[in-house]
Amino acid sequence: MMDVIPTQFEVLDERFARVAGDDVVERLYTGTRWAEGPVYFPAGRFLVWSDIPNDRMLRWDEFTGAVGPFRTPSGYTNGNTLDREGRLISCEQGNRRVTRTEHDGSITVLADRWQGRRLNSPNDAVVRSDGSVWFTDPSYGISSDYEGVRAEQEIDGCHVYRIDPVTGEARVVADDFERPNGLAFSLDERLLYVADTRRRHIRVFEVTGDGTLGKGRIFAEGAAGEAYDGMRLDDTGRLWAAAGRSVHCYDPDGTLIGRLCLPDNIANLVFGGLKRNRLFVAASTSLYSIMLNVTGARPVWA
Repeated sequence: MMDVIPTQFEVLDERFARVAGDDVVERLYTGTRWAEGPVYFPAGRFLVWSDIPNDRMLRWDEFTGAVGPFRTPSGYTNGNTLDREGRLISCEQGNRRVTRTEHDGSITVLADRWQGRRLNSPNDAVVRSDGSVWFTDPSYGISSDYEGVRAEQEIDGCHVYRIDPVTGEARVVADDFERPNGLAFSLDERLLYVADTRRRHIRVFEVTGDGTLGKGRIFAEGAAGEAYDGMRLDDTGRLWAAAGRSVHCYDPDGTLIGRLCLPDNIANLVFGGLKRNRLFVAASTSLYSIMLNVTGARPVWA
């Protein structure tokens, strides 16, 4: 029998009233220690996600519902995404690097150092349509052996970086975060949203023509117990963000218009399925899924 829980939407603004979907949320898998980084592969109709403390990545098959290992050990991989060619981009906390898995299965290191010093522990990544890879680099993977390998921090701070698609150089684009985490581009890629988990807020920055960031401003602030993590946009420009035990939905003007509530602490999410209207949520010990009348933003390879 399918493991399901009743769907619980909270409508906080009339703009969320038309959001609907299945009456139940499916629990596709349970048994992880800290689920993270879901990424959907449309060509193969499967989803990959991370189980950080267990140093593994898992694969869920959309046709059969079967779950099996994708990569173990995984370098304590956290966030994942796809580039313009459908290749897997991963943030390996334990190996302190950002990698790309090629179509033949080999792994290319995109970034592991900045100015000769090792990165802290890359957390989440997003790819822009120009091919640049942007990632956050907090210190969760080196602060203990739970999510990585305890080590000394070589860089003075936790920053946001951009990897140039031509030169491969990693450059700091924002250096005033405590624990930068999830990030996402607006539909026109003129804005970059970045969560700061420790400060419990999301900031938004203007992206300039030369790939740098303008001055940021607070986009959203969480209440106690609502530290922000991963984020995705739908095709109307609304921002869906993991925060505590709910997925928050924000209008582009910054208004919190609604929530999807779940029984576990949520780490990250992604839209997938044939029409990008199936929301997958990685939360604590489980992977959840719900079909919505909302469609995810068009990916960079589409």
